[in-house]
Amino acid sequence: MSKTMYEITTITGSYTNAKGEKKNRYQKLGSIIETKNGLMMKLDTLPITEEHWNGWAYLNEPKPREEKEDIPF
Repeated sequence: MSKTMYEITTITGSYTNAKGEKKNRYQKLGSIIETKNGLMMKLDTLPITEEHWNGWAYLNEPKPREEKEDIPF
C-alpha cells in the first residue's frame, strides 16, 4: 500500500488580505508517494502563475484529510 509522504506546492502569485497584508497564493502540484519500490512523484498539474514560474516547489507534510459525514437522503 502506498503512503503520501509530501504534498508538492508552489507560489503562483500574491494577494492583499482584508487587513492590507500581502500574502502568497499557493497551488498544490502533486504528491511524493512512498511505494514498495521507493519514492515516486505524481504531478497532477503544472502551475499557471502571474509571473514566469521559476521551477521551485515546496515539499510539505500532507494536511490531515477531513472526515466526510454521510448525509442521509
